[in-house]
Amino acid sequence: MKSFFSRWAGVVLACVAFSSQALAAEPDGLVSALSRAAPDLKRDVLHHAVAAMQCATAHGHAPSSRLAVIDFSLPSNERRLWLFDLTDNTLLAHELVAHGMGSGELHATRFSNHVGSHQSSLGLFRTEETYMGRHGYSLRMDGLEDGINSNARERAVVIHAAEYVDPAWILRHGRLGRSHGCPAVRPAALLQVVENLKGGQFLFSYYPDQHWLRTSPYLNCPAKNGSGRTAGLGAAHTGG
Repeated sequence: MKSFFSRWAGVVLACVAFSSQALAAEPDGLVSALSRAAPDLKRDVLHHAVAAMQCATAHGHAPSSRLAVIDFSLPSNERRLWLFDLTDNTLLAHELVAHGMGSGELHATRFSNHVGSHQSSLGLFRTEETYMGRHGYSLRMDGLEDGINSNARERAVVIHAAEYVDPAWILRHGRLGRSHGCPAVRPAALLQVVENLKGGQFLFSYYPDQHWLRTSPYLNCPAKNGSGRTAGLGAAHTGG
Protein backbone atom coordinates (compact mmCIF):
# COMPACT_ATOMS: atom_id res chain seq x y z
CA MET A 1 0.00 0.00 0.00
CA LYS A 2 2.82 2.39 0.89
CA SER A 3 4.47 1.63 -2.43
CA PHE A 4 1.20 2.39 -4.24
CA PHE A 5 0.82 5.79 -2.55
CA SER A 6 4.47 6.62 -3.21
CA ARG A 7 4.01 5.88 -6.89
CA TRP A 8 0.74 7.88 -6.95
CA ALA A 9 2.41 10.87 -5.26
CA GLY A 10 5.19 10.68 -7.82
CA VAL A 11 2.70 10.74 -10.67
CA VAL A 12 0.87 13.76 -9.19
CA LEU A 13 4.10 15.71 -8.68
CA ALA A 14 5.22 14.87 -12.20
CA CYS A 15 1.91 16.10 -13.61
CA VAL A 16 2.14 19.35 -11.66
CA ALA A 17 5.70 19.92 -12.87
CA PHE A 18 4.69 19.14 -16.45
CA SER A 19 1.72 21.51 -16.21
CA SER A 20 3.94 24.37 -15.00
CA GLN A 21 6.50 23.72 -17.72
CA ALA A 22 3.79 23.52 -20.38
CA LEU A 23 2.31 26.84 -19.27
CA ALA A 24 5.71 28.48 -19.54
CA ALA A 25 6.38 26.87 -22.92
CA GLU A 26 3.04 27.61 -24.58
CA PRO A 27 2.50 31.30 -25.42
CA ASP A 28 -1.30 30.99 -25.34
CA GLY A 29 -1.19 29.33 -21.91
CA LEU A 30 0.97 32.06 -20.42
CA VAL A 31 -1.08 34.77 -22.13
CA SER A 32 -4.25 33.34 -20.65
CA ALA A 33 -2.75 33.21 -17.17
CA LEU A 34 -1.43 36.77 -17.33
CA SER A 35 -4.66 38.01 -18.90
CA ARG A 36 -6.58 36.73 -15.91
CA ALA A 37 -4.26 38.75 -13.68
CA ALA A 38 -4.60 41.88 -15.84
CA PRO A 39 -7.97 41.87 -17.63
CA ASP A 40 -7.57 45.53 -18.63
CA LEU A 41 -4.51 44.75 -20.77
CA LYS A 42 -5.54 44.06 -24.37
CA ARG A 43 -5.01 40.40 -25.11
CA ASP A 44 -3.35 41.02 -28.48
CA VAL A 45 -0.83 43.37 -26.86
CA LEU A 46 -0.07 40.79 -24.18
CA HIS A 47 0.26 38.09 -26.82
CA HIS A 48 2.86 40.18 -28.69
CA ALA A 49 4.78 40.79 -25.46
CA VAL A 50 4.87 37.11 -24.52
CA ALA A 51 5.77 36.05 -28.06
CA ALA A 52 8.66 38.53 -28.20
CA MET A 53 9.97 37.43 -24.81
CA GLN A 54 9.75 33.74 -25.68
CA CYS A 55 11.44 34.32 -29.02
CA ALA A 56 14.32 36.01 -27.19
CA THR A 57 14.75 33.14 -24.74
CA ALA A 58 14.51 30.61 -27.56
CA HIS A 59 17.47 32.32 -29.22
CA GLY A 60 19.91 32.58 -26.35
CA HIS A 61 18.60 35.16 -23.89
CA ALA A 62 18.27 34.01 -20.31
CA PRO A 63 14.70 33.60 -19.07
CA SER A 64 13.41 36.31 -16.77
CA SER A 65 11.15 36.24 -13.73
CA ARG A 66 9.47 39.57 -14.55
CA LEU A 67 7.82 41.06 -17.62
CA ALA A 68 6.71 44.68 -18.01
CA VAL A 69 4.34 45.71 -20.80
CA ILE A 70 3.68 49.29 -21.95
CA ASP A 71 0.75 49.89 -24.28
CA PHE A 72 1.47 53.20 -26.01
CA SER A 73 -1.78 52.94 -27.97
CA LEU A 74 -3.43 54.23 -24.79
CA PRO A 75 -3.34 57.94 -23.86
CA SER A 76 -0.99 59.09 -21.13
CA ASN A 77 -3.84 59.92 -18.76
CA GLU A 78 -4.54 56.19 -18.41
CA ARG A 79 -2.48 53.58 -16.60
CA ARG A 80 -0.67 51.78 -19.41
CA LEU A 81 2.24 49.97 -17.73
CA TRP A 82 1.73 46.46 -16.36
CA LEU A 83 4.39 44.58 -14.39
CA PHE A 84 4.06 40.81 -14.01
CA ASP A 85 5.72 38.24 -11.80
CA LEU A 86 6.25 35.25 -14.08
CA THR A 87 7.01 32.86 -11.24
CA ASP A 88 3.35 32.80 -10.23
CA ASN A 89 1.74 34.79 -13.08
CA THR A 90 0.54 37.62 -10.86
CA LEU A 91 0.27 41.36 -11.46
CA LEU A 92 2.72 43.35 -9.36
CA ALA A 93 1.91 46.86 -10.59
CA HIS A 94 -0.38 48.75 -12.97
CA GLU A 95 0.97 52.27 -13.37
CA LEU A 96 1.01 55.53 -15.25
CA VAL A 97 4.00 55.96 -17.55
CA ALA A 98 5.19 58.92 -19.61
CA HIS A 99 6.20 58.99 -23.25
CA GLY A 100 8.73 61.19 -25.01
CA MET A 101 7.85 64.78 -25.92
CA GLY A 102 8.73 64.03 -29.54
CA SER A 103 6.16 61.23 -29.64
CA GLY A 104 3.09 63.38 -29.12
CA GLU A 105 1.06 65.10 -26.42
CA LEU A 106 -1.83 63.10 -24.95
CA HIS A 107 -1.24 60.26 -27.40
CA ALA A 108 2.11 58.86 -28.49
CA THR A 109 2.05 58.36 -32.26
CA ARG A 110 5.71 58.75 -33.30
CA PHE A 111 8.58 56.52 -32.22
CA SER A 112 12.28 56.63 -32.91
CA ASN A 113 15.66 55.04 -32.24
CA HIS A 114 17.56 58.23 -33.08
CA VAL A 115 19.69 60.14 -30.59
CA GLY A 116 18.14 63.56 -29.95
CA SER A 117 14.66 62.62 -31.19
CA HIS A 118 13.13 62.81 -27.69
CA GLN A 119 10.74 60.09 -28.83
CA SER A 120 9.85 56.84 -27.15
CA SER A 121 10.97 53.56 -28.69
CA LEU A 122 8.99 50.40 -29.36
CA GLY A 123 9.96 46.78 -29.00
CA LEU A 124 11.66 44.41 -26.59
CA PHE A 125 14.15 45.67 -24.00
CA ARG A 126 16.30 43.97 -21.40
CA THR A 127 16.65 45.81 -18.12
CA GLU A 128 20.14 46.12 -16.72
CA GLU A 129 21.80 48.00 -13.86
CA THR A 130 20.53 50.70 -11.52
CA TYR A 131 22.39 53.96 -10.86
CA MET A 132 21.99 57.39 -9.31
CA GLY A 133 21.67 60.08 -11.99
CA ARG A 134 20.15 63.47 -12.66
CA HIS A 135 16.69 62.01 -12.00
CA GLY A 136 17.79 60.10 -8.90
CA TYR A 137 17.54 56.34 -8.68
CA SER A 138 17.16 55.01 -12.23
CA LEU A 139 17.26 51.79 -14.23
CA ARG A 140 19.18 51.38 -17.47
CA MET A 141 17.85 49.24 -20.32
CA ASP A 142 19.28 47.79 -23.51
CA GLY A 143 17.09 47.69 -26.60
CA LEU A 144 17.22 44.33 -28.35
CA GLU A 145 15.76 45.33 -31.74
CA ASP A 146 18.23 46.69 -34.29
CA GLY A 147 17.07 49.99 -35.75
CA ILE A 148 14.04 50.09 -33.44
CA ASN A 149 15.39 50.52 -29.91
CA SER A 150 19.04 49.47 -30.11
CA ASN A 151 20.26 52.98 -29.22
CA ALA A 152 18.45 52.97 -25.88
CA ARG A 153 21.64 53.02 -23.82
CA GLU A 154 23.29 55.68 -25.98
CA ARG A 155 20.09 57.76 -25.75
CA ALA A 156 19.96 57.25 -21.95
CA VAL A 157 16.45 55.81 -22.21
CA VAL A 158 15.98 54.69 -18.62
CA ILE A 159 13.22 54.18 -16.08
CA HIS A 160 13.19 57.06 -13.60
CA ALA A 161 10.76 59.01 -11.47
CA ALA A 162 9.25 62.31 -12.63
CA GLU A 163 6.97 64.78 -10.85
CA TYR A 164 4.95 65.19 -14.05
CA VAL A 165 3.84 61.54 -13.83
CA ASP A 166 1.07 62.09 -11.32
CA PRO A 167 -2.75 62.10 -11.27
CA ALA A 168 -2.66 65.72 -10.09
CA TRP A 169 -0.78 66.68 -13.27
CA ILE A 170 -3.51 65.01 -15.31
CA LEU A 171 -6.18 67.03 -13.48
CA ARG A 172 -4.37 70.26 -14.34
CA HIS A 173 -3.28 69.49 -17.91
CA GLY A 174 -5.43 66.62 -19.13
CA ARG A 175 -2.36 64.45 -19.69
CA LEU A 176 0.97 63.56 -18.15
CA GLY A 177 4.08 65.60 -18.70
CA ARG A 178 6.56 64.19 -21.18
CA SER A 179 10.11 62.93 -21.02
CA HIS A 180 13.03 62.92 -23.45
CA GLY A 181 12.08 59.39 -24.45
CA CYS A 182 12.21 57.65 -21.08
CA PRO A 183 9.33 55.60 -19.66
CA ALA A 184 9.16 57.76 -16.52
CA VAL A 185 6.92 56.68 -13.64
CA ARG A 186 5.37 58.18 -10.51
CA PRO A 187 7.91 58.91 -7.76
CA ALA A 188 5.80 56.86 -5.34
CA ALA A 189 5.93 53.87 -7.71
CA LEU A 190 9.61 54.03 -8.62
CA LEU A 191 11.01 51.62 -6.04
CA GLN A 192 8.37 48.98 -6.72
CA VAL A 193 8.93 49.19 -10.47
CA VAL A 194 12.73 49.36 -10.46
CA GLU A 195 13.35 46.81 -7.72
CA ASN A 196 11.17 44.28 -9.52
CA LEU A 197 12.57 45.00 -12.97
CA LYS A 198 16.30 45.46 -12.43
CA GLY A 199 18.91 42.93 -13.43
CA GLY A 200 17.91 41.30 -16.68
CA GLN A 201 14.13 41.36 -16.89
CA PHE A 202 12.11 42.00 -20.05
CA LEU A 203 10.16 45.14 -20.93
CA PHE A 204 7.99 45.33 -24.05
CA SER A 205 6.68 48.60 -25.49
CA TYR A 206 3.76 48.35 -27.92
CA TYR A 207 2.06 50.54 -30.50
CA PRO A 208 0.17 49.29 -33.58
CA ASP A 209 2.89 50.40 -36.00
CA GLN A 210 2.27 48.12 -38.95
CA HIS A 211 5.83 48.21 -40.31
CA TRP A 212 7.27 47.21 -36.95
CA LEU A 213 4.65 44.51 -36.43
CA ARG A 214 5.49 43.01 -39.84
CA THR A 215 9.27 43.23 -39.58
CA SER A 216 10.25 42.80 -35.91
CA PRO A 217 12.26 39.57 -35.66
CA TYR A 218 10.90 39.07 -32.14
CA LEU A 219 7.30 39.24 -33.34
CA ASN A 220 8.04 37.14 -36.43
CA CYS A 221 10.41 34.74 -34.75
CA PRO A 222 12.92 33.23 -37.20
CA ALA A 223 14.37 29.77 -37.03
CA LYS A 224 18.01 29.34 -36.05
CA ASN A 225 20.40 28.78 -38.92
CA GLY A 226 22.98 26.04 -39.08
CA SER A 227 25.56 28.02 -37.13
CA GLY A 228 23.18 28.46 -34.19
CA ARG A 229 22.99 32.22 -34.78
CA THR A 230 19.84 34.01 -35.77
CA ALA A 231 19.79 36.94 -38.15
CA GLY A 232 18.03 40.08 -36.94
CA LEU A 233 18.02 39.29 -33.22
CA GLY A 234 20.10 41.32 -30.79
CA ALA A 235 23.06 39.80 -28.95
CA ALA A 236 22.03 37.50 -26.15
CA HIS A 237 22.23 38.81 -22.59
CA THR A 238 22.54 36.47 -19.68
CA GLY A 239 20.73 38.76 -17.28
CA GLY A 240 21.36 38.82 -13.54
